[in-house]
Amino acid sequence: MTQTLLLRGGLVVTGSGSRKEDILVRDGRIALTGPGISAPAGAEILDLTGKTVVPAFADLHVHFREPGYSYKETIRTGSLAAARGGYTLVCTMPNLNPVPDSPETLAIEQEIIDRDAVITVLPYCAITKGRKGLETVDFKSLKGHCVAFSDDGSGVQSDGMMRKAMEAAAKEGVIIAAHCEDNTLLRGGYIHDGRYASLHGHRGICSESEWKQIARDLELAGETGCRYHVCHISTKESVAIIREAKRRGVPVTCETAPHYLTLCEDDLREEGRFKMNPPLRSAEDRSALIEGLIDGTIDAIATDHAPHSAEEKSLGLEKSAMGIVGLETSFPVLYTSLVKTGILCPERLIEAMSEAPRRIFGLGGGLAPGCPADIAVIDTEHPFTIDSRTFLSKGKATPFDGWNVYGKIILTLRGGVTVYKEIG
Repeated sequence: MTQTLLLRGGLVVTGSGSRKEDILVRDGRIALTGPGISAPAGAEILDLTGKTVVPAFADLHVHFREPGYSYKETIRTGSLAAARGGYTLVCTMPNLNPVPDSPETLAIEQEIIDRDAVITVLPYCAITKGRKGLETVDFKSLKGHCVAFSDDGSGVQSDGMMRKAMEAAAKEGVIIAAHCEDNTLLRGGYIHDGRYASLHGHRGICSESEWKQIARDLELAGETGCRYHVCHISTKESVAIIREAKRRGVPVTCETAPHYLTLCEDDLREEGRFKMNPPLRSAEDRSALIEGLIDGTIDAIATDHAPHSAEEKSLGLEKSAMGIVGLETSFPVLYTSLVKTGILCPERLIEAMSEAPRRIFGLGGGLAPGCPADIAVIDTEHPFTIDSRTFLSKGKATPFDGWNVYGKIILTLRGGVTVYKEIG
């Protein structure tokens, strides 16, 4: 049985504004908001003076690695890491074993989620069977059981296959969320094809490998009417192409990740914790992504939390596995780099991390009376140092290790229940 809880005196920040007010939580939902709420008999009162209160974050793009790769992460450890980062809802990608491409294989993942998740975990299903790009899944049998469809980890290479998938998705009213990568343009690359790669003798991944497939998919989405979401964009061309498609009325949304907004190829080191896909691009790409976030071309921020074992990330830029973790660092890194520097207003950051992800996939939420009490409380005043050794995720590879940041999550409520609380 959930208790009655009064969050008193915090600065409530949402996409629509900031205001000092109280929030009364009863039976797992927000019962009342406003200044000077009287505490009902028996209510627990939390004095949040000097703290920031936000709708808990939602991440449309995480890898929890289970079933199949639990040595990297599990539903349990991934969801604990998410709660520590202020998230109460995440969407898990389907590069698993078995791939969730049928009701039977999806049921395996769902059973683990139901048993072990401490927050809301919504699975993706694959676009194609086995994520092999050869045959579409049965969208009709899977819709309603997954949040959307993606072959994340690989792009759908065949134009005809993507058209067929979009036509079927449009018919069933479901979303295609695409990892856009043209394999013919990769040429063995593993970091951005830019200045750092040239100076240090690395093979580069060209920007065209991303934006060319986005351009193809946007044409198909416009023709089929499929609702289309672009995963982890990293290039200035991607921003421009999506901006123009939105102007044309194509039903497209997109995300980028914290590392693309705060780092670029100039920050690279010869360490696996700087290797991810897409790679860190140029400073010009980073500037274009920030501008796209400010003007609304980029709808949401997703972490692409992609844990690997220490061994897999210890092999340098060339040989380490692609992917970094992000759930436990996303808000403080973005708040420190973008909000405290005056580049981005706090309301826009909360919109991109909390409200837009839920709106894109129709997942509800918010801080209005009647909404589930999914709330994060943040200390934005006192700096702390990111230390990957303390992560709750099994993955420890982050380019932000050692950063001094502001914005520590001190409390996360899911349905009025504490799923994370900072000790001390």
